Amino acid sequence: MDDEGRGLGPLPRETEKVPYEGVWRFTAAAVDASVPQARHAVRDLLARQGVPASDDLVQGLLLIVSELVTNAVRHAALLSPMLAVEVAVGAEWVRVSVEDDHPYRPTALVADHGQTGGRGLLLVREITQEAGGACDVEHTASGGKVIWAALPLKPNGSAPHGS
Repeated sequence: MDDEGRGLGPLPRETEKVPYEGVWRFTAAAVDASVPQARHAVRDLLARQGVPASDDLVQGLLLIVSELVTNAVRHAALLSPMLAVEVAVGAEWVRVSVEDDHPYRPTALVADHGQTGGRGLLLVREITQEAGGACDVEHTASGGKVIWAALPLKPNGSAPHGS
């Protein structure tokens, strides 16, 4: 697959599919050990599929996965002993999400610089906005929630840098 279609013209949009596109989902126990396991699984998946993501994008995605899985472990494990991590890759974007069965829908709170914790969702939102992506929290049909972040594979030229 090193050829990546060199020499071929674009296919019609109806049949065009980039080799790295797809959706992958795995479940894990809501325990501390699942945080690095989820991070490594996402990193390995992106590499194995040949997703053309920059090092900065991959590092941002891995930090988002770490934060979202950590939140599920810390705040949802009592009502949701299992969590699901999903990676969806399109031709121009990658989306990571973490789903649990806890009904509480967290919000990114204003940073209190005196606190040492509670900034995970703020960090997720900042990484996502800096990359020109989107993130949100949604309820699931089973009464739980899914928190997701989608980032463009190519840097957004209009996104503010360093803000």
